Amino acid sequence: MRRREALRVVANEAVGAYVLLRVERGRIDPGVPGQFFMLEAPGRPLPRPMSLCQAPPGELAFLLEAVGPGTRALCAVEPGDELYVFGPLGNGYRLDIDRPLLVGGGIGVAPFPYLSQQLGGPPALLGFRSGRHAEAAALVPNAEVVVEPTLVTEPLAGLGGYDVLACGPEPMLEAVRELAPRAQLAWEAPMACGYGACFGCSVEIEGVLQRLCVAGPVLEAA
Repeated sequence: MRRREALRVVANEAVGAYVLLRVERGRIDPGVPGQFFMLEAPGRPLPRPMSLCQAPPGELAFLLEAVGPGTRALCAVEPGDELYVFGPLGNGYRLDIDRPLLVGGGIGVAPFPYLSQQLGGPPALLGFRSGRHAEAAALVPNAEVVVEPTLVTEPLAGLGGYDVLACGPEPMLEAVRELAPRAQLAWEAPMACGYGACFGCSVEIEGVLQRLCVAGPVLEAA
């Protein structure tokens, strides 16, 4: 059940080019891997949607990249600060699969530590744009890492028989979709509310506009 609650920041830790933000869990359910939470940065009018990265006892952890005013504000919080967190929201990954393979690009690795834990540590293919960004791969067990100019879809092209669960930028997801038509893909879109009220995350799915926060963010590639 989703909740909105003010949670105390436990730690703000650098992970290569990213930040791992850890907050007290309070009464919030961590939900299903691939679902997301709306995090309200101090002084910012709109929250930002974030996948849950880790769910250790008593905590929730989110992997962030400072790319705009909202994420920069979230990355700047300090232990002891409070953040409003709302979730879990949306639809996560189906876990009833036989041979999972996690495929991620950049900050798209964010939901994989929690997902990997729930699936028992399956293999993962992770792609990054630099060695500094690739330090985040340490959060994901059993990961094969590639760095640009090598694309994460290159080693994927030689594999078969896996149930692919992917998260990353749209061009990567489109390429994964071609290689693995049955993959589960976690898409991104701008969101202001997270529960379908604002229609800000409307995307075209099979010719029909749908709200990604309600229909997704995890969708079947087919």
